[in-house]
Amino acid sequence: MANPRIVRIAGGTLEGRRPRHAGSNARLGAHGEVVRVPIVQLTTEDGATGFGRCRAGREELQGLLGDRLGEAFDERHGATARWLPCEYSLWDLIGQRTGQPVYALAATMAERTPPSPFRAPTYDTSLYFDDLHLSDDDEAAALIADEARDGFARGHRAFKIKVGRGARHLPLGAGTRRDIAIIRAVRAAVGPEPPLMLDANNGYNLNLTKQVLHETADCQIFWIEEPFHEDPILYRDLHDWLAAEGLPILIADGEGDASPRLLDWARDGLLDVVQYDIFSHGFTPWLATGHQLDGWGRRSAPHHYGAHYGNYAAGHLAGAIGGFTFVEWDEVATSGLAADGYRIEDGRVTIPDAPGFGLTLDDDLFHAAVRAGGFDLKL
Repeated sequence: MANPRIVRIAGGTLEGRRPRHAGSNARLGAHGEVVRVPIVQLTTEDGATGFGRCRAGREELQGLLGDRLGEAFDERHGATARWLPCEYSLWDLIGQRTGQPVYALAATMAERTPPSPFRAPTYDTSLYFDDLHLSDDDEAAALIADEARDGFARGHRAFKIKVGRGARHLPLGAGTRRDIAIIRAVRAAVGPEPPLMLDANNGYNLNLTKQVLHETADCQIFWIEEPFHEDPILYRDLHDWLAAEGLPILIADGEGDASPRLLDWARDGLLDVVQYDIFSHGFTPWLATGHQLDGWGRRSAPHHYGAHYGNYAAGHLAGAIGGFTFVEWDEVATSGLAADGYRIEDGRVTIPDAPGFGLTLDDDLFHAAVRAGGFDLKL
């Protein structure tokens, strides 16, 4: 049955936990320990299944029930338009049916050959504002430095530090001083080689960005992410200032409610790294976006945080995009979701060559979640 119908769509939410409480960023309050992981499983009429994160609701999925695989997936481009909201389950299903990992399917579409074993660079994204309860900057810096050492022990060799404490949670001057102290402490903790990225979540302005980058110039910052709200004039100013200062720091943006002109600014050299979210932008659109960015000599670094599944899904793009820079890794353990083939060593995550996304779903736990508030649609 080469082109079967999708005859069942079931959805439920699993619960994951981080190894420690995640604090605030420049805009938001504490992110906590618990992570909700919504999963949708597809079943075809010949019994094949695939699962993944899905942003479509029950009513939208009801309208997809009964589609044939040939209507849902184009082997040259990926998921068709109407299936984009549920494409991760679909990509996994195609991988299961063909016996191929998603990264191999994506690389074939891009006319690339991924290496074997397949490994993608990754970074620890867990260095949040976990220090706000401390009044002493040295104690705060020591705390975040210890967290970076924990990440190093887990195999990470690149780290992203949340900055912008003065935007909301601390007085401006005090927050900026603490940001700088923490950057310096993390650099000392992990040594001179690992890339360090800063993420201000739009909590700086142009002058604060310059101040922090100037005062941490010897820390060899790799990129500055969302320093301020997207603005091509300020991007140009920062770009020119970095060049004049001799600082090879990249400018990264795009994870949130990105401007529709963001890619134009990347094409024009105002932005070095595009970070569209792995879920809201989507896997299939990322293949096209990554191809564009490769043509312009720009970098791709899909955003992912707070959904666990994205740790694994994002890395499968690395085989198809030449400028793929990092998998953003939010350490979580989710009951019912096993990722035994994935492991982080020396700053790279090994991605298994198992079919689909290489993940295993515990049927009993998943269907318990379906019964506890999910849905089960059948043709």
